Amino acid sequence: MSTLIENKKAGFDYEILDKFQAGIELSGNEVKSLRLKRGVLEGARVLIRGGEAYVVNMEIPPYQPGNKTEGYDDRKNRRLLLSKAEIDKLNGLTSTKGLTIIPISVYNIGRYLKVGIAVVRGKKKFDKRESIKKRDTEREIRRTLKNQ
Repeated sequence: MSTLIENKKAGFDYEILDKFQAGIELSGNEVKSLRLKRGVLEGARVLIRGGEAYVVNMEIPPYQPGNKTEGYDDRKNRRLLLSKAEIDKLNGLTSTKGLTIIPISVYNIGRYLKVGIAVVRGKKKFDKRESIKKRDTEREIRRTLKNQ
């Protein structure tokens, strides 16, 4: 399993409560573009409409920009491949106030591309300050242990 693209700010901006794995419906050029590690997950969300889950605002640039198909949209809604039970569980979790679903990473398992999604709660400003403080202290501890 190798990670192709990752939402690096997800752990900083959100408190991750639960993680899921989902397949994603893509065209051939989108798969090629993702395998070249092109794509942006920042700002993307997962919405559940009509019993199906969709990734909204995930950017996948064209594989060959000079040779892209007519009417190609980088940020179109892409369907996630989840079972009905998983969709119902996610729908129940997001009905709680303050919870949302975001994609965390896109990775491949064998020849299949998967999307790691998470149910998250947004952090407040003081929580983010705590995260920065904790990260800095851990970095200092690693430095002192390395120098000894």
